Amino acid sequence: MTIRELVKLSKASDPSSTSLAVYYDADGKLFIWGMIDQALHYHSFLNYESESGSEQPGLFQVSISDIGTLDVLFDYELLATLKQNVLIPRYVDVFTIGPVSKILKSNAASLKTEIKAFLLSAHPGEAFEDWETFLDGLWIQTLSRLLLRIQNYHHGGAILITGSEMDTDIKYKVVYDRLKKAVTAYAKEVIRNYIAENLIEESLAAGKRVISKNWYLEESRSLMAKQGIADEIKGCISYLSSQTCVDGVLSFSPDMVSRGFGGVLKVRKLPRKIFVSPTATATTKSLVPTDPKHFGTRHRSMIAYCWSHPGSLGLVVSQDGDIRAFYRMDDKLIMWENIKTQQFIKSRKLKRSGPDRS
Repeated sequence: MTIRELVKLSKASDPSSTSLAVYYDADGKLFIWGMIDQALHYHSFLNYESESGSEQPGLFQVSISDIGTLDVLFDYELLATLKQNVLIPRYVDVFTIGPVSKILKSNAASLKTEIKAFLLSAHPGEAFEDWETFLDGLWIQTLSRLLLRIQNYHHGGAILITGSEMDTDIKYKVVYDRLKKAVTAYAKEVIRNYIAENLIEESLAAGKRVISKNWYLEESRSLMAKQGIADEIKGCISYLSSQTCVDGVLSFSPDMVSRGFGGVLKVRKLPRKIFVSPTATATTKSLVPTDPKHFGTRHRSMIAYCWSHPGSLGLVVSQDGDIRAFYRMDDKLIMWENIKTQQFIKSRKLKRSGPDRS
């Protein structure tokens, strides 16, 4: 298992679909046991593109995601990332808690309104509150998937989510609402499928020997429809992410309708300093001031725009894959970096010492 052989083999082992199994002999010398397929299902789950994933063989997994970048995982838990000479023990989960999470959940209001009306008309026995967390998660997962696809191009890109069209010059104006409609349709089919499954299970649990044909048909129909719409969402994400390969901003209204791409942000006034938050909640004590002029053109444009237009959320993906979020809180422009976008889940097999500080 020499460096030269590994470099050769890496061309035939895309980490999204293939793993190299490494073991050791009686002398403790490492060797490649073989190549393992089906890693696709593991990565699909990590990237929110499937509802379940297979277990990975081996004690742990190491993925080389970029030059000098190693991700070390145990099952579906990220232990750490080594990026060049920097060790990242964890990613900041801004989409689950904190100001960024709050604004995204607020942006999901149009989805929630439509699902609430759907439940009242089609399934009045279902409480909307039981589905609200699912809808928030679906909305945030969709944005995470879009960012992950942009990362994969290694071109860099920027997403601006704002209720204002001021100070933006969109070169390629394409009003695209299919992603929003597909996410709404997917949510409805998930609800229909869940209800049909429950009715069937309740009938079986009650000892009934006959199950309604309509319930069975609805369970099968909604499952197939859900799978079809999931593919539609995947296509929408591919369509939108590819647009970031053209220099400029991909602009969205808060309800996930794209206004176009190749956008130029015309604001130039930067704040004297911005504040980097190592935590999702951006507590005052944790903020670290820094000079915005230290960043490149793409980042400075987003900083200037979000500073001048409070309520706007900016997301910038660097060519090296780093994702940063920008949002103004009161009189401070906050920047989050090392943002968690994949579906990492803590392993129950891993023994831990000391309190859980995650």
